[in-house]
This record gives sequence, structure tokens and C-alpha cells, in this order.
Amino acid sequence: MRVTRQQLEKMICYEDEAVIVVHKPPFLAVETRDLRQQDLLRLLMNRRVAKGEPSFIGIVHRLDQPVEGLLVLAKTKEAAVVLSEGLRGGDFSKEYVAVVSGVVKESDTLVHRLKKDGKTNRSAVVAKEVTGGKEARLSYERLAVLDEQSLVRIHLDTGRHHQIRVQFSAIGHPLVGDVKYGGTVDETGSPDALREDRTGRQAGQPLALCSCRLVFKHPCTGEIMEFHTLPTGAGFEKWKQALL
Repeated sequence: MRVTRQQLEKMICYEDEAVIVVHKPPFLAVETRDLRQQDLLRLLMNRRVAKGEPSFIGIVHRLDQPVEGLLVLAKTKEAAVVLSEGLRGGDFSKEYVAVVSGVVKESDTLVHRLKKDGKTNRSAVVAKEVTGGKEARLSYERLAVLDEQSLVRIHLDTGRHHQIRVQFSAIGHPLVGDVKYGGTVDETGSPDALREDRTGRQAGQPLALCSCRLVFKHPCTGEIMEFHTLPTGAGFEKWKQALL
């Protein structure tokens, strides 16, 4: 996708001298080495330069490229350090909405050990004795059921690579559109979109996954900042009423 200046401005939910909060659309990378491809980092850096400001933008946390939703980024090195420490210390709260295949329980807590394979850009559930595995924990509640799919709200307790995608796949309910972990394309997508690019990232079909609520402590004032958004991706089209 190509993001225009006008679209970038609409993505910005909040901004002050220390932080900027954005709603990243699906398929815009947070950061990429491919200079031919736009990414959120360079878009925001170029925006600052155009305004006569320092170009610094600090990435504190990320979303997978096909995932949409809320991110906070730092506008100073000092703010980046404080936000990163807060993320590690539990000062962040992140909630997601997702559409998963099948009918899940009304609520549950999922606990697995996950191990990332950097060569394939995948994570997998592993046994306790496997070296390199890290605990992944999330809780969810079911919001609605339609056409053998479930709309769920998810609270992350840990932040592992592809955590939500892997854990729901592990219980037999992969995310709609998540071909990497066993999901299928929704009727809003195209079978031609079911592919991965040469880096192992999913291409074409957005995941039905959105970071919908973000809470963090402001790095300068200490104020608790809370932001909400609604998903815009194709996988959520038929769930608009349930999300209101």
C-alpha cells in the first residue's frame, strides 16, 4: 500500500512533544529494510523533517505488517527509553479484537510456551524442556458468533512474536485470513491473496486482528494515557454492529 500525506495525518490519534499515537493500517510495515517499500518509521521521520523538527522517531513496540491498530512511538530519545522501560515493567496495557475460525468458549486464558524461528519468521508452541521457549499468556472473551466464526476481545499479558496468532491456532481456532498459521481467507478476500512473500511474511490478505485499546504512562508527565479505535480491515466488515 502507498500512504499519502493526507492519509498519514488521519492515522495520527494523538501527538505532543514527546509521543505520537497512530492507528496503523494493515499492510503498512512499522519498519522495513526494503527501501522500495514505505514504512511507518520513515513516513513519520519525513513528516517531522518537513515541519522543521528533528527527524527522530523511536519504536517502542510493533504490530505485524498485516495487522492494524494502535501504536505509540517516541519523539525523543529520552521518551523512548522511559516508554521502553514502562513496556518491560508492565506499565502498558494492550487489548485486541480478532475474528477466529469456529466457536470458541465464552472466555478463557491461554498459556503456552512459544519459540521463534528467525529463518522462517514463524513461532511455534513447544514443550517446557525445549531450549529457547518463552511463556506466552493471554485472556479473551467472546463478543459474538456469526457464520461459524467468533469475534473475540483479547488482553495480552506477554508480548511474544506472533503470540495471538500462534495461540489461537494451537487451540484449533486460527485467525480468519491468517494463512501462515492455518487460517482461511474470508469471503471479503481473494484466494489469490493466500500467499507469503519471499521473507515469509503474509502478503495480500489482512488478518482479522486489530490493536483496539492502548494504555501507557506518559514518559514526561506520568499521566495515564488511554486510546481506543475500531478496526477498518476487510475481515471486520460484517462485525460492525457487534463492535459498536
